[in-house]
Amino acid sequence: MPDKIDRYAVFGNPVAHSKSPFIHARFAAQTGQKLTYTAERVEPGDFENAVARFARNDGKGLNVTVPFKQEAWQLAARKSARADRAGAVNTLIIHDTDDYYGDNTDGIGLVRDLTINHALDLEGKSILIVGAGGAVRGVIEPLLGTGPASLTIANRTKAKAVQLANDFADLGQIVGCGLDEFGGNSFDLIINGTSASLRGELPPLPGTLIHASTFCYDMMYAPEPTPFMRWAQQCGARQVVDGTGMLVEQAAESFRIWRGCTPATAPVIEALREQLQLETESR
Repeated sequence: MPDKIDRYAVFGNPVAHSKSPFIHARFAAQTGQKLTYTAERVEPGDFENAVARFARNDGKGLNVTVPFKQEAWQLAARKSARADRAGAVNTLIIHDTDDYYGDNTDGIGLVRDLTINHALDLEGKSILIVGAGGAVRGVIEPLLGTGPASLTIANRTKAKAVQLANDFADLGQIVGCGLDEFGGNSFDLIINGTSASLRGELPPLPGTLIHASTFCYDMMYAPEPTPFMRWAQQCGARQVVDGTGMLVEQAAESFRIWRGCTPATAPVIEALREQLQLETESR
């Protein structure tokens, strides 16, 4: 009887665009690990059952993306300190059916991409994050850990932004506001943490948020610049990037948690950017 191969996957909706299978296949080849990794669309209301089915069929771990990160947090009986604080889980370790350990690698993935891959010093900077969902919850603690002067959370629903800021107020200078309450302020770093880019949409943001040295970052990624990235470029941002590097960095942390070895990210980021470029040219 052939040896069973450990199965991994990303659960989300939508998920067809996901490059996580591409990334983890390269991590596995690089480190000599035998595994499979697929992207699985899960329908709303079926997340818990889908995880259980996956566990019964040799599933060893899952990445979790929009819109299931908070459901994953609720499902995991045990969690890392960073996942517990975030209230969102993007990485599940499956020990058995109904025995899941939750972690969150989004924050470390974002901070590594910003500070290592893009050489951005966040200490003393003013940071704006647009959005207040599970993806944003996962990055607040690591961002505050870099020592920014301030962190502002802006959201269509002001109450969600304010609540999120209150949840992390003990870690640093953080406030929540609505999308119409910037008061003419500009920021050193603006992060789009909404899923609007997946729908080809742009949150209503005034150009006054950007000054000549502003760095703009979309946590989403796509073969072509997202609406947020195009807006930032038109408004004169110093540098505009997408979340390709974050995706690879958070995946590397998930891979380390699952397999006990840390892959090199730089060659995989380069390979992924080349793949995205090929997709753009083929359209």
